[in-house]
Amino acid sequence: MIRFTTAGESHGKALVAILEGIPAGLPLVAEDVNHQLKRRMGGYGRGARMKIEADTVEYLSGVRAGQTLGSPIAMLIPNRDWENWADVMAAEPDEGGSGGRGGSTRRRQVTRPRPGHADLVGVLKYDRPDARDILERASARETAARVACGAVCRRLLAEFGVEIGSHVVELGPVRATAPDPLPTPLNDAADASPVRCLDPAATEAMMRAIDAAKSAGDTLGGIVEVVARGLVLGLGSHVSWDRKLDGRIGQAMMSIPAVKGVEIGLGFEAARRKGSEVHDEIVRGGRTETGGLARRTNRAGGLEGGMTTGEPLVVHVAMKPISTLMQPLGTVELTTGERAQAQSERSDVSAVPAMGVIAEGVLAIVLAQAMGEKFGGDSVGEMRANFDAYVARMNRRWEGLG
Repeated sequence: MIRFTTAGESHGKALVAILEGIPAGLPLVAEDVNHQLKRRMGGYGRGARMKIEADTVEYLSGVRAGQTLGSPIAMLIPNRDWENWADVMAAEPDEGGSGGRGGSTRRRQVTRPRPGHADLVGVLKYDRPDARDILERASARETAARVACGAVCRRLLAEFGVEIGSHVVELGPVRATAPDPLPTPLNDAADASPVRCLDPAATEAMMRAIDAAKSAGDTLGGIVEVVARGLVLGLGSHVSWDRKLDGRIGQAMMSIPAVKGVEIGLGFEAARRKGSEVHDEIVRGGRTETGGLARRTNRAGGLEGGMTTGEPLVVHVAMKPISTLMQPLGTVELTTGERAQAQSERSDVSAVPAMGVIAEGVLAIVLAQAMGEKFGGDSVGEMRANFDAYVARMNRRWEGLG
């Protein structure tokens, strides 16, 4: 089973990711991960933190001589900004303080929780005097470790012809018109835009909207479309609720900080149409990976009954505006209970383009898990043999038929 965990705080020494279940023999170098980490840091509207960090990965285990070993892959992503926060984030107790519930004397304490962030709920739930104990882990900085795990899973999927990309379709009040069909490779085209948008006119409008929000001390959210192409038919399952791939994708996307909505295919629009305008007709002539069948349309977004159809998997992911505002909203000062303005910390105006890269990573993890469940194998070679046998069996159905 492919699974992962991450550790680390936003301004701690480093982020750590541990990824288990990747089969042996997968070609893997640091650049496979570093390329995705660099993409995550880009995008018009990012804050000053991205000028400090230059995320790179160090493999601590699980990789030797450019190939995976089948053992857990441990990855370290140092935080350059740690040097500026060492006294704030050090694990040792404060001098002269108890280091307990009320003993912290650290600077940069956060006692004016931000509406929309984990600050308030976290300090009450975990009984902490300083919301920094919460926000450091709740920060989207943690997603760098997820992108690292996703990059390895993406490398495994590429062995089976799967390409994953994304592009921004809405940012703030601006909606883009994407080309049909989408370019291939998708990310080569999307990454050429400062906001990862395929519509040049919308790109300019999105950048103007970000500039206006920045001037007003505000932030903007948006929507990205994530697409996986080249998938085999039959990943996931209909037999139990927790094996349905659409449910697993929804959970994974909703776990990304600030994501508030997920749609697959037509999504909510399907509820407004008649059945004849929603379902995809089946025809002969598809890829061998789809059993020789195809769909005239792809309104389902590549999933039916919790399983992949082999058509492009299309997911829309909606991100709310970032909760740190330079013109803060009202809150309560935790040390006095009095009305106050929320804390302001260095932040982005919009991180929607970066969220698309993160969404690609978590989708890669879910799809790699489904591939591992379906085809198994301790090595990439064994997994490939199982995959090829499955595809061959599907296509034997048509032998002797017209």
